Amino acid sequence: MKARTLGVALLVTVTAACDTTKIPRAPEVGARAPEYAAAALNGDSATLADYEGEVVLLNVWATWCIPCREEVPALQRLHERFSEEGLRVVGVSVDAQGEARTVREFANEFSVTYDIWLDPDERVIDDFRVIGVPNTFLIDREGIIRWKHIGPVRDDDPALLQPLREALQAES
Repeated sequence: MKARTLGVALLVTVTAACDTTKIPRAPEVGARAPEYAAAALNGDSATLADYEGEVVLLNVWATWCIPCREEVPALQRLHERFSEEGLRVVGVSVDAQGEARTVREFANEFSVTYDIWLDPDERVIDDFRVIGVPNTFLIDREGIIRWKHIGPVRDDDPALLQPLREALQAES
């Protein structure tokens, strides 16, 4: 009984000592997407600002992530289906530094033709407050997050397709 009481007291003390007003919150649907930059797989620098006026499906993933592997065909189909309407699928790999070759092999294995960015420092994790991979954000032409999802993306998911179509139909 003493151990439980001590644990509860410790939890109360730690919780009271934390100033949660200083903890950055994850961007919500309806909020502006954070400014974000990374290196493209080809070595060029890339930023979300480069895609201003386009709809972006930003997918955070890693080669070692089984659900990420499972969702790649769906992301590729979304890219093929909607790219002519202004959708840019961007896969942000959080694989470790020096894994560009592994990421490139992964992209080749799955015949990925959408943009791949490398973020071994995991800045996307901090900027978007990602709590796991895969994690995906739909960003409209104005830079506003219209949908977000933790877990693998499905290309037939109505929860994604409705805001995607709305974002593609909106003029910038």
